[in-house]
Amino acid sequence: MPEPDEVLAGVRTQVRPRSRRGWSGSAGRWLLAAAVLAGCAPAGTSSGSAARAGSATAASTASSGVPAGTPTTVRQHVTGGVPARCVLRHSGGDPLPDPSCTPGRLDPAVTQATIATTICRSGWTTLIRPFSSETNRVKKVLMSAYGVTGVNELDHLVPLELGGSSDVSNLWPEPGPIPNPKDRIENAVRRAVCAGKVPLALAQHAMAADWTTAERVLGLG
Repeated sequence: MPEPDEVLAGVRTQVRPRSRRGWSGSAGRWLLAAAVLAGCAPAGTSSGSAARAGSATAASTASSGVPAGTPTTVRQHVTGGVPARCVLRHSGGDPLPDPSCTPGRLDPAVTQATIATTICRSGWTTLIRPFSSETNRVKKVLMSAYGVTGVNELDHLVPLELGGSSDVSNLWPEPGPIPNPKDRIENAVRRAVCAGKVPLALAQHAMAADWTTAERVLGLG
């Protein structure tokens, strides 16, 4: 079972203006966005970075609709600036991140072609999870941005076990008990992907769009 994201205190880090980018709208709009992304690099990615990422990155980004971060083959690092202010949403009483602050981001090292040696490999998330010294630095500032106090988990919106990145745009302070309902859904969706029941890109999109409905959208529950 992939281990949950660490629950840690933090210290001050860089603050960036709140972005307006995020997941919203119907499945039809997502498919249109995916088609557009197929013809261009994700916003905010330099031409040099896009070239290094290669065709696998482009294919993963275009098919899932979630921007790809820096390719990672061993241990991830926390990257990106922290938004100034974010607003938690709720679906059926469960918390959802602000799509303008936390739209989700992917590790392009994880593609449909590489799942056997990455997310479906036992212990893989332990190898690539960022060091606590890095997550320490970002959690406190994200809690402040989201106005979250009390017990919470520094969560990867697109989880590591589904190819999520540790860029700040994929991190948020998820309130509630630990383990939480999202952990169970992450595990169920990963099992379905590794069993060949659900394409990786669809699983990534479902988790980024609304993790509370991911199982139903993917036909798993």
